[in-house]
Amino acid sequence: MPVVSYLALSAEPPLFGVSCSKDSFTLRIASASGAFSLCLLGEEYAGPIGALASSTGRRGADKLADAGLRHRRGSRLGAPIIVGSAATLECSLQRSLALGDHFLLVGKIEAALATSDFRGYWRFKSYHPLLYTGWQGGLSLYGKVSRRTR
Repeated sequence: MPVVSYLALSAEPPLFGVSCSKDSFTLRIASASGAFSLCLLGEEYAGPIGALASSTGRRGADKLADAGLRHRRGSRLGAPIIVGSAATLECSLQRSLALGDHFLLVGKIEAALATSDFRGYWRFKSYHPLLYTGWQGGLSLYGKVSRRTR
């Protein structure tokens, strides 16, 4: 699922948080499996992310493949990792906190991979982030258009 909010919560232990709608099928999957992944994608994935955001999870369906995203199982926890991600985190679910109409999934980072564009700090030479900013009657993205206007 595309997420609006994610954040580093702790360096030791390495904890990461993801905001997830309480009605999300992904919340049920993460809760049942005890794991989730975060995949950072570039703006070239705007189309598939739009498809992903506008569909709902169904048992037996491969929502990522249906959106045109190739994926594999993560090496540590088996959570889906989108092929072509600029960076990925595999997290074991530590807690799920109800906060208004969303849950904060707190995960311990068990594995992380990133392209060379993330060495030291994000250089944004080859990675141009696709930022999903929510669903307000339609998909809202920050990407190509706003970067061209700078």
